Amino acid sequence: MALIVTGCGSNQANEADPEGEKEFVTIDVGASPVPHAEILEVIKPLLEDEGIKLNIIEFTDYVTPNLALADGELDANYFQHIPYLEAFASERNLDLTYNAKVHIEPMGVYSTKIESLDEIKEGASVAIPNDPTNGGRALLLLESAGLLKLKEGIGIDATKNDIVENPKNLDINELEAATLPRVLEDVDIAVINTNYALEAGFVPTEDALFIETSDSPYVNVLAVRKGDENRPELVKLAEALKSPEVKQFIEEKYGGAVVPAF
Repeated sequence: MALIVTGCGSNQANEADPEGEKEFVTIDVGASPVPHAEILEVIKPLLEDEGIKLNIIEFTDYVTPNLALADGELDANYFQHIPYLEAFASERNLDLTYNAKVHIEPMGVYSTKIESLDEIKEGASVAIPNDPTNGGRALLLLESAGLLKLKEGIGIDATKNDIVENPKNLDINELEAATLPRVLEDVDIAVINTNYALEAGFVPTEDALFIETSDSPYVNVLAVRKGDENRPELVKLAEALKSPEVKQFIEEKYGGAVVPAF
């Protein structure tokens, strides 16, 4: 559910500024608090110069923002990578697409009990996201780390049933992605999306025991309804998200934990 609403429900509304000099178009964009909402804050002044007021509505789950977008409660959202968006839209028959590729968040393996994956013991408990695309991505990361082997060619569609070699008999548990930082005390390792790791106070490039490389295909995008890709205010939003100001902010703020995709 939405936790923080800095503006609400005024799609394409025109609003005069206090001095009456010009009208603004207001757009409502849903986002995860970190890093997405932080990045959106950077572009507010850029959009105001273009006559656009940006309302940022924060969500802490991966379901509600897409439903709100499809229902017309949002003009766009910014929280997800392309495989997740495409899978979600297909499963729920939603007419959603994207009009900007903005950044990559390398997924990582975290633990409060061990300092190296070499310390993983027989039967260790592992928590991964329970949504299909992030779950498959997590299993691929565990395979890259040498902890298991998946069926040849399965890719992001991998599930626990596609594990063909599990030499340490890892006990893999699927949980909601947002809860994974909170269960670290109860498991040996967890594979956590960077936005949730950052919210929990981790520095992914320092704290992750193993992390995706920066050429990860999971680019986070600005999602819109099909047919809205060329709406002038959403085109300007997409352009602002790929501006030099945003690139500099990402590189300086996140130190490699978030990587510009432009």
